[in-house]
Amino acid sequence: MSYQATFARAINDPADFWLEQAHQIPWLTRPTQAFTLDAHGHASWFVDGRLNTAHAALDAQIDAGRGSQTALIYDSPVTQTKASYTYLQLRDEVAQCAGALAALGVAKGDRVIIYMPMIPQAAIAMLACARLGAIHSVVFGGFAPNELAVRIDDAAPKAIMTASCGIEIQKVIPYKPLVDKAIELAQHKPEHCIVFQRPQVTADLLPGRDHDWKTLTTSAKPHEPVPVAATDPLYILYTSGTTGKPKGVVRDNGGHAVALRYSMTYVYGAKAGDVFWAASDVGWVVGHSYIVYGPLLAGCTTVLYEGKPVRTPDAGAFWRVCDEHKVNILFTAPTAFRAVRKEDPEADALRRYNPTSLKRIYLAGERLDPSTYEWLTEHTGLPALDHWWQTETGWAICCNPVGLGMEIPKPGSATFPSPGFNVQVVDPQGQPVPCGDQGQVVIKLPLPPGCLTGVWGDEDRFVKTYLSPYPGYYTSGDGGFIDEDGYVFIMGRTDDVINVAGHRLSTGEMEEVVASHPAVAECCVVGVHDELKGQIPLGLVLIKDGATINGDELEEELVEMVREQIGAVACFRRAIVVDRLPKTRSGKILRKIIRQIADGEDYAIPSTIDDPAILEEIGARLQ
Repeated sequence: MSYQATFARAINDPADFWLEQAHQIPWLTRPTQAFTLDAHGHASWFVDGRLNTAHAALDAQIDAGRGSQTALIYDSPVTQTKASYTYLQLRDEVAQCAGALAALGVAKGDRVIIYMPMIPQAAIAMLACARLGAIHSVVFGGFAPNELAVRIDDAAPKAIMTASCGIEIQKVIPYKPLVDKAIELAQHKPEHCIVFQRPQVTADLLPGRDHDWKTLTTSAKPHEPVPVAATDPLYILYTSGTTGKPKGVVRDNGGHAVALRYSMTYVYGAKAGDVFWAASDVGWVVGHSYIVYGPLLAGCTTVLYEGKPVRTPDAGAFWRVCDEHKVNILFTAPTAFRAVRKEDPEADALRRYNPTSLKRIYLAGERLDPSTYEWLTEHTGLPALDHWWQTETGWAICCNPVGLGMEIPKPGSATFPSPGFNVQVVDPQGQPVPCGDQGQVVIKLPLPPGCLTGVWGDEDRFVKTYLSPYPGYYTSGDGGFIDEDGYVFIMGRTDDVINVAGHRLSTGEMEEVVASHPAVAECCVVGVHDELKGQIPLGLVLIKDGATINGDELEEELVEMVREQIGAVACFRRAIVVDRLPKTRSGKILRKIIRQIADGEDYAIPSTIDDPAILEEIGARLQ
């Protein structure tokens, strides 16, 4: 069936469409009812179905004959360690870990916080919780104690699972002192703390509360999968960059499993036995969906990588992993390849390896700018496919649906809405805008399976944030447009649309122009306060290694390029060369913080920032 016919069916008859897709999941009780709607039109999916997500990801794969197939490859250049687990081995580790949790009293519906580095035990912990029907909440390893504490208070976990340390390139970060401080700060006190001791650091254990992971799991009895309702929560994931009370996105079991299984085929074109590598972290939604659950539900081999795209040891790191582990599908953020491009503009490192197994490269997490797209396709000869999704949706809202025979990217676009996502663009009054006009990107309710079911413990916040701004629609918070061919262009968060002397202008468009300069490795454009015009754009740029142009010359050329391609109305007059851009650990540029620095406002240093010292450097450059 064509993309157009499939999309129309998913929108016009979602019940029949998604019940058919649900057949790909090994249910314990197969659902007969697709969804029910609440007063806002938000759907609860497969309400009469029962399953266990860990069983579907592991036991059912073994039953299908994949027990001896590699399920998970662990590759850690920061520790010079590699390991692999077959489906049978991973199932046994997960069952043993689930038994250890059960022995501590963790049961269906209990919450468990997982604060782990990128090691196999992180995935094992997630799957062990799922096996018990417990609700896991993974918190990115390395978060400051206060940020962990507020998540402890919000989720009220019975236990915390952690490791003795994490490793950032060459820096060893002891985790246990951070966890201890967080528990001290939190009002809620978890009953248990389970610590995986890594050889780089041995953590001190508090008698009575703390447990050694290996000792506990070795003596445990393996636990069978616990059946849960499709609508029961699988996990809580707090959105990155939250301040004050965190916003815990809740994901269910049934809709999540169906959506991820569907997406593995139709978004990524993956089949059982493929090696799928999402170069992300289990602390982010990509890690949940496409390091742990999605590949295993589809019978693939997943890669768990403890390293960076550069400096572990060099800009050839990604190509080495793809070559060595015969990766078929690679998924990462555009910022990863911008970092590679900056250090290796001509892709010389790629020629040291032979990643011929690689079929496609997927990018998400931020907009794939055309210059990065062109660099990737030129040097790899492979499709570089942008797709757009959010922590809240759990899988791609827009994509190149390669499983439906579509692989026709348009630079700068996330391509077409995925089947089930009725994407529209509206003005501030909620009225549709003409093709090509920018506006607020919304999704007509009901959302398809796999999307958030709510905000943990705060239904009012869920409705106010996502459903109330445009009744009948899910509010994405992103701005963009749909062109005459139906391609969706996401131009950034709506607060990245600036108002210059009454003209609403997209900083994403300006970034396209700036990034197209041959000397620019990476850039961002933000709107800063101006007494005369309200806002004017400010560009921050990184120069490619080896480029000979100086900052003044580059600024002059960029100003002229923006004037030629967007117009004088943009008032783009400043492009400051910086050594680094402030980013979250997941690679998103902290545009709001840059605006606050430029405007001389007070700002809070977010716990998600990769390197806080960057903010002082940028402040000095903006003086």
